[in-house]
Amino acid sequence: MCTVPIFIILIGLLVFVSNATAMPWNNEPTGQTLSTLSADTGVTFDNPGGVHLAKRGEYEVNERSVWFDAKRPSTGEIQRTHVIIREPVGVSGKLPGMVFMHGAGYGSAVDSFVDMAYDLSSAGFVTAVLDKPVWSTNDITRDYTGSAAVYDEVIRMLRGLDNVDDREVGIYATSESTWVSSYLLDMDKDIAFQVLLSPMVFTPRQAIGFLAAQDFALVGAHDGYQSIVRRVFNIDSALFGVTLPDVHTLKPSAYSIPTLVAYGSKDVMTAQVEGVEAIVDMALRTGNHDVSIRGYPVANHVLRLGDESETGTPFADQYADDVVDWAVGTAKGLHQTSERVGGVNLYQSIAVPKDLKANRGLTVYGLLLHVFMVFMMVLSLVIAVVALVVKIRAMIRRTGPALGFSHGFGNQLLTLTVTTVATLALFGAGLGQVIMGVVKIAWGGAPPEKPGLMYWSWPVIQVVCTVVVWAWSRVLARLIEVASLRGVIRFPPRKGAIGDVMTGRDPVLASTRLGRVLFWVTAVTMLSVLLMFAFWGLFVY
Repeated sequence: MCTVPIFIILIGLLVFVSNATAMPWNNEPTGQTLSTLSADTGVTFDNPGGVHLAKRGEYEVNERSVWFDAKRPSTGEIQRTHVIIREPVGVSGKLPGMVFMHGAGYGSAVDSFVDMAYDLSSAGFVTAVLDKPVWSTNDITRDYTGSAAVYDEVIRMLRGLDNVDDREVGIYATSESTWVSSYLLDMDKDIAFQVLLSPMVFTPRQAIGFLAAQDFALVGAHDGYQSIVRRVFNIDSALFGVTLPDVHTLKPSAYSIPTLVAYGSKDVMTAQVEGVEAIVDMALRTGNHDVSIRGYPVANHVLRLGDESETGTPFADQYADDVVDWAVGTAKGLHQTSERVGGVNLYQSIAVPKDLKANRGLTVYGLLLHVFMVFMMVLSLVIAVVALVVKIRAMIRRTGPALGFSHGFGNQLLTLTVTTVATLALFGAGLGQVIMGVVKIAWGGAPPEKPGLMYWSWPVIQVVCTVVVWAWSRVLARLIEVASLRGVIRFPPRKGAIGDVMTGRDPVLASTRLGRVLFWVTAVTMLSVLLMFAFWGLFVY
């Protein structure tokens, strides 16, 4: 008779947790587009004076290495840094320069920007590619201001060369480094121009939240898995000393110089339409009208064709020629005559989640819950191993029941534990497949034709979780029934009832203390797993 009320209480608690941890997220407007003014991506300039405009491949290129100690301003930490300087051969006079800035990861001078740096140098630029300044940081603790200071040191290094025009040194920034470039332009007001490849534009929390939400949808993940993104990107990372997600780099100074922005149509990592709108808005606030936008068909996040994880893939279409032509004409101070917005139309599937913010309450609750769950799982495992050893020893010595479960509670506990753990494994497998699919399309691959596990696993887990809650309700109701028959839950309790239960003479659960401890520790562990499922939204129906 108690089963239904207990079930209502338990399922009500779990549904409440799922809804309380749900984060609002507005994907509207969806399907945004920005039409280009010309399908041609080429860049041309008005050149009434007939100034020579070098083309890609016009000069031979010489390269040399320089090493210096990159000091992290905030800590004094030193990173021995390699710089490869490439120069055109046989060109006299002062030349423009370009410093390359790394995207995410751990790029080095040797394996990064080789073709683009060579192409620019073959058109008369002195280029510098350095090891990415990372020091002892990782992807979530990067020092953007420190990195900007190191890039500026290399810029000053180029300006100090005899064959470089110190007024015409620009930057080539990709992906993550477009956050760094914002700090760099605040530090150095003399940077002449910039090429921004797949700029992130918005705060890391907003930009990566957009990336994850869009890509979860593209791979065909169930809406439930997509809701996980909303919770993750409301985590208050500052609680752990990580402030990177909320750095604000969208400011006018970041776009106050001549700027070329390039996107690929297969780039699923950037908010292209809103990004361009924000860039143009920031530039106009500073009076800068020299912003060019280019969209390239079939190009991925790094403007290459094919899988981004593979080496040696070519740039899209005329991208390299366009960058070189734009940089050469801009460095000469010429007026651009080609359309400012060219190439394929830009597309953005969902809106940037600009209302994302740190939620400390959610973070603290989630942290405590997951730590408690892991602790209880470890404790349950230890007690289960002890119980197994005791049971095996009892079987060998034939000393009778080792755990002494009564009324079938032992079998019920085993069945519910196995079911809950299997559900947890299915949840992990489904989420893992979603993440693998996101990584694949982020690198330029195609989404799966059939989502499979990443779609059907969510509703299956929801059904199983509901069944498990019902089963636990039956177990608890049976416990109450047996305890009532033993006189334990009467008021006042039957004389001697509690003592009989505790000593195992008249057990409710088990005749041994180990059996009782195993049951209750495992039950609390399974409840913590269900609460974890609720935290991630599995009880939102």
